[in-house]
Amino acid sequence: MEIRSRSSDYSWRVFLLHLLLIVAKQAAADLRYSVPEEVKERTVVGNIAKDLGLEKAHLTDRRLRIASGSEDTFFSVNMDNGALQVRRKIDREELCHGGGACLMELKIIVENPLEMHHVVVEITDVNDHSPIYTKTEQHFQIAEHTSVGTRFQLQAARDPDAGVNSISSYKLSSNDYFDIDLSQRDEDKIPFLVLRKPLDREQNDKLLLIVTAVDGGKPPRSGTLNVSVTVLDSNDNRPSFSQEVYQVEMFENASVGTIVTKVNARDPDEGNNGEIEYSIANTLAPKIYEIFGLESLTGEIKLKAALDFEESEIFNIDIEASDKGTPPLTGRCRVVVKIKDVNDNSPKIDVTSLSNTISEDSKPGTVISLISVTDKDSGVNGKIISHILNNAPFELKSSYKENIYSLVTKEHLDREKVSHYEILIQATDCGDPALSTVKTLSIQISDVNDNSPRFEKSELQFYLSENNAAGTSIFSVTATDIDMNDNAAISYNIVREGSKNDVTAFLNINSENGQISALKSFDFETLKTFQFQVVASDSGTPSLSSNVTVNVFILDQNDNAPVILYPVSSNGSAEGVEEIPRNLNAGHLVTKVRAYDADIGYNGWLLFSLQEVTDHSLFGLDRYTGQIRTLRSFTETDEAEHKLVILVKDNGNVSLSATATVIVKLVEPKEAFAASDVKSAAKDDEDTNVTFYLMITLGSVSVLFIISIIVLIAMQCSKSPDYTSKYLQETNYDGTLCHSIQYRSGDKRYMLVGPRMSIGSTIVPGSHANTLVLPDRRRTSEEVRLCLCPFGQYCVYFSWMCGFSYIYQRVMIFLSWV
Repeated sequence: MEIRSRSSDYSWRVFLLHLLLIVAKQAAADLRYSVPEEVKERTVVGNIAKDLGLEKAHLTDRRLRIASGSEDTFFSVNMDNGALQVRRKIDREELCHGGGACLMELKIIVENPLEMHHVVVEITDVNDHSPIYTKTEQHFQIAEHTSVGTRFQLQAARDPDAGVNSISSYKLSSNDYFDIDLSQRDEDKIPFLVLRKPLDREQNDKLLLIVTAVDGGKPPRSGTLNVSVTVLDSNDNRPSFSQEVYQVEMFENASVGTIVTKVNARDPDEGNNGEIEYSIANTLAPKIYEIFGLESLTGEIKLKAALDFEESEIFNIDIEASDKGTPPLTGRCRVVVKIKDVNDNSPKIDVTSLSNTISEDSKPGTVISLISVTDKDSGVNGKIISHILNNAPFELKSSYKENIYSLVTKEHLDREKVSHYEILIQATDCGDPALSTVKTLSIQISDVNDNSPRFEKSELQFYLSENNAAGTSIFSVTATDIDMNDNAAISYNIVREGSKNDVTAFLNINSENGQISALKSFDFETLKTFQFQVVASDSGTPSLSSNVTVNVFILDQNDNAPVILYPVSSNGSAEGVEEIPRNLNAGHLVTKVRAYDADIGYNGWLLFSLQEVTDHSLFGLDRYTGQIRTLRSFTETDEAEHKLVILVKDNGNVSLSATATVIVKLVEPKEAFAASDVKSAAKDDEDTNVTFYLMITLGSVSVLFIISIIVLIAMQCSKSPDYTSKYLQETNYDGTLCHSIQYRSGDKRYMLVGPRMSIGSTIVPGSHANTLVLPDRRRTSEEVRLCLCPFGQYCVYFSWMCGFSYIYQRVMIFLSWV
């Protein structure tokens, strides 16, 4: 009676524990359904969309689905109505062992916005299994003097079904000697044969009984066991164990062959009746026989296979000790082996990724993936700590449920700095030693149009030789965009003002590669420099752009031949007649050939030479100034007329030239003076009107020039000058137009100024004759030039003043020609 009370109390505690687990699991879930096992495919379990409050029209857009890694192989979601359906046949006995509730947890994912819901489906049992016995026959040998009421344990039947469908009762076939009685052990009902009437071997030495196990299903199912009883002569003492229950604890990593424990039984009988053999009861679960072995003589229990705490936490082993008497007597005890967990399972990381690509303009806190972490170990060994290993702009955020995380961005992303991330997520348990698992997530950063095209410089300088071929490419501009694809596809165009004198009308640009071509040939003497802007635009949405200022400087080519200013005849040819007295001495200036070249620099530097002369001993020509002087005094034998052909050529790579012819006539002194007076009188009459207009023109230009000088001086006095102007008197200046040449030596820049002459003859770098050392200020907006004024002095002007001086010089040339 005491045993039955203790068994009933234990069963009640087990029932409360199961009930508590079921309630706790249900509380952690959002929805709970139940479905019987063995139902047909497409059987509806419940309507998830309706229970979660989702609209059927939006189920496809929100991608309602079961997350991978959960029990999705048995269930599916109907996207038309949101119903949870059975996907394939479910066998409760295959999924869940024992009589407890069989629960399956599903993770339901809904996007836009992202949500995760937990659904628990209970698989209810149906009576689809009959009770079965491990062995269909069981034999007992019972002494004839066995007391009435003696109990003999029968083999318990096994029914995989649970609850009311499990075994509810045992029935014994009709006989005179035995009844059947049940004893509750844990969750099992153990049948016993109970002797109700003394046996008499002389009347009946063998009994055949049938034990029937019946479950509680409707209709009930049953299984039978054939029991044979052989009546033996007396063996009145049965073996007894030192303990009724042996309690043993073992770590699950115990090696095969380890001794679990040793049981010990004693039998006071002598001889064969007192010799004991140990055995494991043949009514236990097959798994026990696979894992544990028993030494029949010593009673040592050893491990035959590895233990696994995650598979089974406790084993109940029934041990029998039988003597060798006739009939043999048997004693029983139970060995309870409790398995202790060790940290032998690494955490498992399951990732539900929305996408492996994220836009670089995503805000901090954007959800990328859902992370769930599990560990089969228990207690501290199953406690998991998760974090990101590498330095990345992402973080794990915990959710309302333990070991569920969201992978979110923690700062702004920039694809141009980092376009791809390999995120290493590590999950570490708290065991000793700790085990960890690392999961790699590959995240690609997609581009947005957040970078404008960029030119290498804000201003570009290009030098273009004049007389370029129209329609050909003259130079190119290039911009770069660190975005990608269409966001980095750059097109170029020129900003056009649309004015009448807009130079860009003669320029064309290739929108794809930035090649700029000129539609006309440029002339340095007409246009020396011009400026325009190029805009580079990408193909993003919206499009971004930037511009660059292009400064084009036209380089002079030697395309202008020297022009003879003097002598010039009335018909326009370069011919003139000079009459000089015979009594001139050596070195007398006969005349001066004046010439002009529209080119500049070497192309405009002129050299004079005698190409043809009647007598080389009479006249000499200064190759730099064009002055013709007598080399000696004239004699009576010298001819009265001499022809001099002067060749004037520039210093270009391909020299251009012009010739002037001077006829020198030798006359007597009186005739020379008379002829000079006649010419002067005639010319005075002709030029009276011209002189009047020339004076007015010269006076006007001079007044403007003086006013400009006064304004310049006032401006210079109002600020500190960068450097002091130096005026150098040119003693030999004779009105020939000035030229300036810049050159570089080391880290200094020089400008040569002076009358038209060869750079290679009278002025050389380093002589500092007529040379001004200028500071190298390429970035300043004002350019300083040194130009020669018509008055024979050097003046320092800004570029606009030099332009005015240039105009003044041209006017003077025109006046001298007239």
